[in-house]
Amino acid sequence: MSNKTTRDEIIEAADDLFYRQGYEHTSFADIADVVKISRGNFYHHFKSKDVILDAVINKRLADRKAMLERWEIEGETPEDRIRSFIDILIVNGAKIKRYGCPIGTLTSELAKLNHAARGDANRLLMLFRTWLRRQFEALGRQADADLLAMHLLARSQGVATLSNAFQDEEFLRQEVEQMYGWLRLYAAGAAPE
Repeated sequence: MSNKTTRDEIIEAADDLFYRQGYEHTSFADIADVVKISRGNFYHHFKSKDVILDAVINKRLADRKAMLERWEIEGETPEDRIRSFIDILIVNGAKIKRYGCPIGTLTSELAKLNHAARGDANRLLMLFRTWLRRQFEALGRQADADLLAMHLLARSQGVATLSNAFQDEEFLRQEVEQMYGWLRLYAAGAAPE
């Protein structure tokens, strides 16, 4: 028996639909159909799509924080932990190839819409930026840790975008291998050109 409430099911369905269809192209009816509830019951839990969006962003933040905490426990070194970040592109490769990055696509869509929640969505990217910065600091790169974090975050977002645009799995794998090599150089104390 599931411990999920109807509210939790709505948030999960909205999270998935916002990722696959986009926030703007997902309706109450779409979400209600997935959860198999009436619109009246739906409105009992959420009065507007923006309230659902807030719940989805909070769910994504909580999920990503839990993932980063797991990487902290499982990764013996900062290099291992940063590798876990890079590995997302492979682990979620099929979804990324089809829909792009769930964080990047939502942030980008809300920015285009000039939506009030775009700042909240940016917290998702900031979560990764801050975490990566701490990992680079632990590698002894205090002076340029934030720059390196932003470089890796930008590169991963670019790879996700191009993987989605060109549907090229080989490109994705090659880029991941290059990121591994780049990381090895920094972990060894070298500064790649």
